[in-house]
Amino acid sequence: MTFDPARHDHYPDDLIRRILRETKTIALVGASNNDARPSWIVVKYLKERGYTIYPVNPGLAGQDILGLPVYASLKDVPQPVDMVEIFRNSQAAGPITDEALALAVKPKVIWMQLSVRNDEAAARAEEQGVTVIMNRCPKIEYGRLSGEIGWQGINSRILSAKKPIMSGKGIQKRTIGPAYPGQKD
Repeated sequence: MTFDPARHDHYPDDLIRRILRETKTIALVGASNNDARPSWIVVKYLKERGYTIYPVNPGLAGQDILGLPVYASLKDVPQPVDMVEIFRNSQAAGPITDEALALAVKPKVIWMQLSVRNDEAAARAEEQGVTVIMNRCPKIEYGRLSGEIGWQGINSRILSAKKPIMSGKGIQKRTIGPAYPGQKD
């Protein structure tokens, strides 16, 4: 299959939902320990939704972000991850993607944050069977698909008569998948 950049202009909700449901572990490259930075907020949000997060930032290696140890590089993360989330600029996304593809166990997904797009890196990843999402935020997509984002008055572009599924982990946290085994969506 040849790489088609236009496929990355829009992603079907079913694809995003499947990725967010199947992903359990995330290496977040470009994580910050500054609670005013978007990457810190995303680490906090995804951690609260039950994902295992591995912050990656060579300048903060050995420190903690929200109680999570920070790693210098992807190869230092102690276990294989389902997703590598890139919180760096588009140019840096190329080498980070190559580092992810060089891991003994490749991630299933490489996700580039809002405003981050690198078609050449995406083509290399897809050639090796890795799913790529660009110019999207998993926090925003999770909030949109679960309905949480509507609490801030933002149009989620999703209409449904289905009762929202609460995560069971506290007040005002929804999930995009069953909260417990056997629960129907």
